[in-house]
Amino acid sequence: MSFEDIKLLLVEKFGQDVIDGEETTGIQPALLIKPDKIADVCLELRDNPKTHFDFLSCLSGVDHGVADGRFGVVYNLSSIPYHLQLTLKVSKPNNRDENELPSFPSVTSVYRTADWHEREAYDMVGIFFEGHPDLRRILLPDDWDGFPLRKDYTTAEKYYKGIQID
Repeated sequence: MSFEDIKLLLVEKFGQDVIDGEETTGIQPALLIKPDKIADVCLELRDNPKTHFDFLSCLSGVDHGVADGRFGVVYNLSSIPYHLQLTLKVSKPNNRDENELPSFPSVTSVYRTADWHEREAYDMVGIFFEGHPDLRRILLPDDWDGFPLRKDYTTAEKYYKGIQID
């Protein structure tokens, strides 16, 4: 099944507005999905016998920068039986107020491995995943301030509990 076939399948199932756009200039093309539809799209791509994207190989949180004011998530899906790969992306604006984290629906109900991937994106980029069963830090201590992979992150101290961190 080709990239265009997958795109057509999604449009037929969810309507034209499910896809915000596409990126076809890179090594692997990507579909830009409406953020509120990502879990439904992943479920369809996993359960549809024509695609059977049964493996979420990677999920990455993305900070598009202070000037852009957007955060996003990249989903790398694989269909093991069909030897297919697909990249899905979601993004939305956020004003960088730490009291209101950028938020996207969790896909843990579709892919169990998303549990760990989403926790890492939360821990490092500060992306909140609605419906995640146990969203908490996974790499950094619970009392760590900030999100180290954000473009505007600055280390507050040179030491954390007596350990040099800068």
